[in-house]
Amino acid sequence: MAIYDSTHVKNIALLGHAGSGKTTLAESMLFDAGVTKRRGSIAAKNTVSDYHELETERQSSVFSSLLHTPWKDYKINIIDTPGYDDFAGEVISALRVADTGVMVLNAAMGVEVGTDIIWEYTDTFKTPTIFVVNQLDKDEADFDRTLQAAKTHFGNNVVAVQYPVQTGTSFNSIIDVLNMIMYKFGPEGGKPEKLQIPDSEKERAEQLHKELIETIASNDEGLMEKYFDQGELTEDEMKAGLHTSMIRHDIFPLFCASAEKNMGIGRIMSFIDYVCPAPTEMPPQKTTSGGELPCDANGPACIFIFKTIIEPHIGELSLFKVYSGSIKTGCELINENTGVIEKINQLFLLEGHNRVAVQELVAGDIGATIKLRSTHVNNTLHEKGNPIELYPIIFPKPNVTVAISSLNKGDEEKLSQALHTLQEEDATVLFEVSPEIKQTLLHCQGELHLKVLQWKIEHIHNLSVKFEKPKIPYRETIGRMAESSYRHKKQSGGSGQFGEVYMRIEPWIEGMPNPAGLNLRSKEEIDLDWGGKLVFCNCIVGGAIDTRFLPSILKGVMEKMQNGPLTGCYVRDVRVSVYDGKMHDVDSNDISFKIAGLHAFRQAFIEADPQLLEPIYTVEVYCADDVVGAVMGDLQTRMGVVEGMEAEGHFEKITAKVPLSQMHQYSSSLRSLTQGRARFNLYFDSYAPVSADVQRKLTEAYSKHEVMQD
Repeated sequence: MAIYDSTHVKNIALLGHAGSGKTTLAESMLFDAGVTKRRGSIAAKNTVSDYHELETERQSSVFSSLLHTPWKDYKINIIDTPGYDDFAGEVISALRVADTGVMVLNAAMGVEVGTDIIWEYTDTFKTPTIFVVNQLDKDEADFDRTLQAAKTHFGNNVVAVQYPVQTGTSFNSIIDVLNMIMYKFGPEGGKPEKLQIPDSEKERAEQLHKELIETIASNDEGLMEKYFDQGELTEDEMKAGLHTSMIRHDIFPLFCASAEKNMGIGRIMSFIDYVCPAPTEMPPQKTTSGGELPCDANGPACIFIFKTIIEPHIGELSLFKVYSGSIKTGCELINENTGVIEKINQLFLLEGHNRVAVQELVAGDIGATIKLRSTHVNNTLHEKGNPIELYPIIFPKPNVTVAISSLNKGDEEKLSQALHTLQEEDATVLFEVSPEIKQTLLHCQGELHLKVLQWKIEHIHNLSVKFEKPKIPYRETIGRMAESSYRHKKQSGGSGQFGEVYMRIEPWIEGMPNPAGLNLRSKEEIDLDWGGKLVFCNCIVGGAIDTRFLPSILKGVMEKMQNGPLTGCYVRDVRVSVYDGKMHDVDSNDISFKIAGLHAFRQAFIEADPQLLEPIYTVEVYCADDVVGAVMGDLQTRMGVVEGMEAEGHFEKITAKVPLSQMHQYSSSLRSLTQGRARFNLYFDSYAPVSADVQRKLTEAYSKHEVMQD
């Protein structure tokens, strides 16, 4: 394939709610450009981009796919993205390297919730964006309603460049108000016939043409003056104004299409080539050192890894964008994040699952390579002598957590390797082995995301697994002061063990006075790894216990705090004061005082009104206003306390405090409750006491478990 210079490369991301027709649009683009001889279809399971077995099975996009096509004198890199919010990581990584977003709207459905969510991402990246009203050939299609919804949701700078003469099964003509021409398509679509605008449409076309000019002029002072002077702008002036305003994220042109019938696609591709920005025209990339990196083929070589695909029998396929310089096969680059020198042995362009080998890629282009030893998503690679690190992609935090385990004994190591692979491929997947609750936890974006991960584990890694509700990481603390003493004495010939400890424990509160009635000699404040504090006070007088044994007493206390007396959960926010005890000249040692400290703490804890605390999370739900009541009612059934509601964009944002124990499978419940028109964020807030009934049940269950263990 020919090498295109940086000014003739265009990078687009196809965006939109699931079912809007992004994959079908990509098929028509490839077909119109002559890359494919026939257009694939989702129903026939033969599309170029949705090639993964899971995608053909589900008949919807799950992963982003990189495609490319020549169009006239340009090369267009196309990233087809999934539409469900569960796969937001795929969308965000695509927007990180795209220079134009193509937001596809379903003419029958208008602006859907997925579109609103994706728009927030384009707004964050300030990605130049065009809209395509697709599926105008469907009976339920309504262009005017969809255009108005787009203006309502995204602002009046969404401006129609085209409109359909008719919609539904008779859709075959589009009037372009930029160049004031009507395109009429045959039954098979493709290249249209260019006609004069009919008299019946001239008034509307003139009105939309004027609206387009005024929108362009209002965003450019020079064009505004010309418009006032001449009352008109030339087509070239309008294209130049659109080009500049798109780069500033100020104007969002809207087009018409039927991707399924291949109508309107060529015009969109030509607009992408001639009007949408090239990588060289986009703002320079910011580096972590505070500098800027312009897209310049003559600059220092620098690439950024935005996606990893792990293919069986091949290994890791690293997808990257060249942000500066040029990359050739055989060159060596330094990974700024790891310091490892990576040799680029092969370079590829991607056509879905097919790879096209090339020898060179220049600044602005997107490609792939294989078998990089120590390179991952978000890594920057650069030539020797020019250290550069670009800002990483910020991926959304997980909202769903499950406990995962293998069904077959002996598969634990295989499962760990599989989870590492999933995390390497998808940065929105996290897993951890929790020493606290003794479970392997898998964190992801939603229930649909979880089903995809389960499919990959079972079908690609050949493992049988089960998902369970995670145990809740409760905490233990105390409600009042208590004192205790414990004597550890053991004699079995030779040196024995002896240690006696007198201890007071109290609830710890920031700024509380020193222990009343005790002679405080020293105090140690320990920030616990699991949250909260332990304050350990030495209040011993008269040398009843040698100072050298105090660290051992503290070890005993800490050991019991990691396995609380009530339920075995971590203990937090306690002040311990050791004020008396006894020791033996021969038999006292560290282990004796560690054991004595542990048991003294345990006894005092049981007498100090022990309390079990549960994690409380802040839940932020973004939903349409017509489902607010249902969402709030559901949160209240989950023991949630609704703290407020406010408008945020086109969503109502509901904020509530909800116990973590009540949030299992909330993602699927919310989707069902709102027909997919809501999303949520989850943040840890605090710990709060559980009810007496819950504490009793958990304490009794733990006691029975301990008896069985003994």
